[in-house]
Amino acid sequence: MLSLIILLPLLGAIATGLSGNARLTKQIAVSVAGLELVLTMFAVSMFNADVGDFQLVEHYAWIPSLNIEFFVGIDGISVLFLPMSALLTLMAIVASWNSIQHLGRFHFALLLALEGVTMGLFSALDMMLFFFFWELTLPPLFFLIGLWGIGPERCNAATKYILFMLFAGVPLLFAIILLAVNHATETGVSIPEGLSFNLPVLLKTPLPGNLQEIVFLLLLLGFAVKAPLAPFHTWLPTAAMEGPAHTTALLTGLKLGVYGIIRFTMPLAPSAAVEYSWVLGILGAVTLIYSALIALQQTNLRRLLAYAGVSHVGLVIIGIASLNMQGIQGAIFQLLNFTLIAGSLMLIAGFIQQRLGSTEALHLGGLAQVSPRLTGFYFLFMLASMGIPGTNGFPAELLLIIGALLAHPSLGITALAGAVLNAAYMLTFTRRAFLGPVTQSGVNRMQDLRPREWALLCIPAVLILALGFFPNNLLKVNRLSAELWLSRLLDQPALQSDEIAGLSVVP
Repeated sequence: MLSLIILLPLLGAIATGLSGNARLTKQIAVSVAGLELVLTMFAVSMFNADVGDFQLVEHYAWIPSLNIEFFVGIDGISVLFLPMSALLTLMAIVASWNSIQHLGRFHFALLLALEGVTMGLFSALDMMLFFFFWELTLPPLFFLIGLWGIGPERCNAATKYILFMLFAGVPLLFAIILLAVNHATETGVSIPEGLSFNLPVLLKTPLPGNLQEIVFLLLLLGFAVKAPLAPFHTWLPTAAMEGPAHTTALLTGLKLGVYGIIRFTMPLAPSAAVEYSWVLGILGAVTLIYSALIALQQTNLRRLLAYAGVSHVGLVIIGIASLNMQGIQGAIFQLLNFTLIAGSLMLIAGFIQQRLGSTEALHLGGLAQVSPRLTGFYFLFMLASMGIPGTNGFPAELLLIIGALLAHPSLGITALAGAVLNAAYMLTFTRRAFLGPVTQSGVNRMQDLRPREWALLCIPAVLILALGFFPNNLLKVNRLSAELWLSRLLDQPALQSDEIAGLSVVP
């Protein structure tokens, strides 16, 4: 099932690239993306929430000489990222339906290829396989930003993104190699026979204290750039201003860096993670407040949403650093919310950009009078971003704030301050752009949401309300996996070398 989920978009990308005309290209792209969404939902239906370990496991030899495997599986932490990623990709394809005027086959092929690689990232249980998928995300995003960007500096923005991500890949690769070599050392097997990139095996392989600190810092550095955390966040506002809105929606909605911190950084170096959790908390707090203060000064909706996304990442990092169930479940919940809320808001910004040629507050004003449907969806997503009760933002932020308060009062107060600042910058811009009289002639002629766009936004809107009123439907999926994740950090049983050699994963 997971191999099919990974391969289908890649095969769809090839078919899209070989299609004969523009209309057929779009039909293939949206059909493949829709089928991918169905497959991921089927995978969720196959998932047993009463089992905390990895499921739907597939294990094939890939590079036997280095013990690198095609090893995939999902648990409660990763399972829901599959349908959310598929949904956001489908939304991005539909949102760009009429906006792509050149190289359409290449554009939709890149979107599908990026979807397949992203599915591999969320499923990979071999660390070298994960790194392989990690690096494969770079070419599609480089071309999507550089070729179809809307700003004059789009090529520079694409180059900046690639350079940041290549920098992030260096410490990740070093950490992965250190973990594999340590496994050989602990088991007493010579290299390369003793190398292991198998995540479940590495999770149970003792890591010396000094090496733990090095691995923890290397992994944290690599994933912090992608997350992004301050001061590595500058690539995201640049990409938001220069790149196409649907591509930026993918960047803001899919927080692969934060997922990497949860999946790899914390459990692979548990002692260091606990010891330096205060560092992680400070990084999260600085990112939360610093980005929120910058967002307060923004007059452009796209740049505002980029800084809002960075600020929310800081809140998620605070939840992870709390090292309690409320914090980790709130962090996973909020990461899933990014897909629905941040992605949808960025798509709305793209719709405004297509109609008016700008998302500057100076060129807006009175949008509610001429575009009531667009404004209604914007208000719903904005309120969800603020964590208003009845939306999915509320239970996620509540869990994060409670987790932070339980960990340390200062973290909780910082999280509350971030929530206040979040409301301040969102409401301030909304008042200037959507309320009041119409002052620009272009706004008077602005078309409201088309039927395709209206249908597109209905799906995340329904999910936002459903998860807001029934959050336990999501929380029960990751409860056991979150408990297991937390126990690996707080309970660290030592294993003998002969025990490590016989470890395996049960599907």
